[in-house]
Amino acid sequence: MFISVLDLLKIGIGPSSSHTMGPMVAAWEFIHLVKNYCLTHDVPQGVSIRCTLKGSLSATGRGHATDRAIVLGLNQYLPKDVADHDLDTLVHRIWSNESIEIDDAHSALFSAEKDIVFDMGKPLPEHPNGLIFELLDEKGKALISNTYFSIGGGFISTLEELNQLVAPLQMKAVNSTPYGFNSAQSMLDMSVDSGLSIEKMKRLNETVFISEQELDQGLDLIWQAMKKCIERGLKTEGVLPGGPNIPRRAKALYQQLESQPDMADVNDWLCAYAMAVNEENAAGHMVVTAPTNGAAGVIPAVLYYFTTHMGGTDEQVREFLLTASAIGGLIKHLSSISGAEVGCQGEVGSAASMAAAGLCAVKGGTAQQIEHAAEIALEHHLGMTCDPVHGLVQVPCIERNGFGAIKAYAATSLAIRGSGKHFMSLDKCIAAMKQTGEEMSVKFKETSLGGLAVTITEC
Repeated sequence: MFISVLDLLKIGIGPSSSHTMGPMVAAWEFIHLVKNYCLTHDVPQGVSIRCTLKGSLSATGRGHATDRAIVLGLNQYLPKDVADHDLDTLVHRIWSNESIEIDDAHSALFSAEKDIVFDMGKPLPEHPNGLIFELLDEKGKALISNTYFSIGGGFISTLEELNQLVAPLQMKAVNSTPYGFNSAQSMLDMSVDSGLSIEKMKRLNETVFISEQELDQGLDLIWQAMKKCIERGLKTEGVLPGGPNIPRRAKALYQQLESQPDMADVNDWLCAYAMAVNEENAAGHMVVTAPTNGAAGVIPAVLYYFTTHMGGTDEQVREFLLTASAIGGLIKHLSSISGAEVGCQGEVGSAASMAAAGLCAVKGGTAQQIEHAAEIALEHHLGMTCDPVHGLVQVPCIERNGFGAIKAYAATSLAIRGSGKHFMSLDKCIAAMKQTGEEMSVKFKETSLGGLAVTITEC
């Protein structure tokens, strides 16, 4: 299988890849579906658009800014288009509009307050993150309707694609690339047979579809966005939006570390960097899905520490990202990176696994050591629930990214001191994550119906 690093790691906006970015893309796609419909049909006056949110999207969509994302998407904005915008000002300008402009000749009635329906009934059977978009005539009859699913990491699928099993993963077939591994074991076997590193195989796979220059430019752009996000977070203070008045902490922590560097260790720095990212995410600002927004701080934190404190080079940054994405692609292919599907083990657990693999690679680890590092990091996130308090990507999500980065660093340290031989394979660990997610109660899968989300004392 093949999934591009430039698809897995995407520049977008917070607070959630599955609840913000995915729905924005779905709304954008639907309005273009409506545009095409208007070109071939006599569309009556008084048509309107309605969006119904199902499952986890309805349960925590308000806290995750799903409604804002839908309004932006219907107004033909994509996450990458608004990553550096003042979103509060943009949303304020279009939120109260009573119609959506489809093209020069057509418009549709739409009220964000009335026409985004948070349906708290049963989720759609295919996936917990469902959106149903409809274009209605003046009598309420559907002229066109399409169902989308936000499947994690900003990826979406239609109902038809989801039923095809392969298409929702947005991957290319094994035989489309020279090293199209579809398991960690096949990846290791190919590395041994070819004498190539995981990064080199991944690079050769990528350059089947784009030039090496385009690949490196894309990787550099991702890294620049990650750095920018960290550095903004380290300079910003105040209270995060959403209601609980959670204060930002990364800036104060970073200032303490800078003032007493002899008292700081790797754990302190990793927490500061990861929390800076996830505070930016919680504020709805620019982040990189890595592989999701809820886990956006882990990979940047480890990579920033490597470049800032260990002298990592630009070439090593690319090696890190390519290796990490090879592991992330396997996890997405064999299980899930969606908190709504498998809990936070699929988000922070996957990010830690990817970060451990990337760090192990740039520290000179063999393919076997890299696979071991990825397995250790994922293994020690198994069973982690997704239970955001108030449906916001704040508590426990911000601190959890810091601990994910620490586990990734520790996993690398263990793996690189070993031979690469170990008892539990990455493939088996991914399978365990998938089974655990399937058996996990829906209360612990991004619905805010269990765990920390219901034990917080209301004052």
